[in-house]
Amino acid sequence: MTDILTIAGREYHSRLLVGTGKYRDLEETRAAILASGAEIVTVALRRSNIGQRDDEENLLDAVPPSEFTILPNTAGCYTARDAVRVCRLARELLDGHSLVKLEVLGDQTTLYPDIPATLEATAQLVADGFDVMVYTSDDPITARRLEEMGAVAVMPLAAPIGSGLGIQNPYNLITIIENASVPVLVDAGVGTASDAAVAMELGCDGVLMNSAIAGARDPLLMASAMRKGVQAGREAFLAGRMPRRRFASASSPLEGTIA
Repeated sequence: MTDILTIAGREYHSRLLVGTGKYRDLEETRAAILASGAEIVTVALRRSNIGQRDDEENLLDAVPPSEFTILPNTAGCYTARDAVRVCRLARELLDGHSLVKLEVLGDQTTLYPDIPATLEATAQLVADGFDVMVYTSDDPITARRLEEMGAVAVMPLAAPIGSGLGIQNPYNLITIIENASVPVLVDAGVGTASDAAVAMELGCDGVLMNSAIAGARDPLLMASAMRKGVQAGREAFLAGRMPRRRFASASSPLEGTIA
């Protein structure tokens, strides 16, 4: 079965996107990413060195652009201006790379997105020629607005960043999915493989995570579990679940039964 995820004209076989933070070292980072099967790897530019600091080891030595699509993100930015500046720096460091993940946070307590600032930054980045994947709330109206502005993917949270609480509002996610013509990827809140499977069963095009893998007791084993969870959820979505019924329904035909 051919089932390709297309983002901004690029095709991917994996629907699991992973981050690079919180690992013990770059060796573990690379091993976990390989175990996840991810083809898109997001990098928090304000916290990771991809060439802007000569005195630190370079993350791209562990996850080179020749093997992965590097997705610079603006984690840690609290204003539209800072987020745009970080994306422009990423483009310089990655030789004109245009695919970025926009994240503008509202405060340090909740890490919820600042929606007005997110809209402002999206408008600027689209005007600058970036392909923008946007972290947002699970509000269907905001998701629709971001798509109208030119976002190449919308990335609603399932729960607060790093919480591991799983899918908290499935009906909002379904509404976003039903009205979107760009990929919808859950970003934030996934805690374990069953959460990833649920997101995919709802119809999400993909799932992005970091803490759920890096924070596990065995990150490599969890990366493998997440890979399988995403695959299982996707296959279940494509297969179509049986209707829910209030009462029992016999598994075997009743015709020809012994009286």
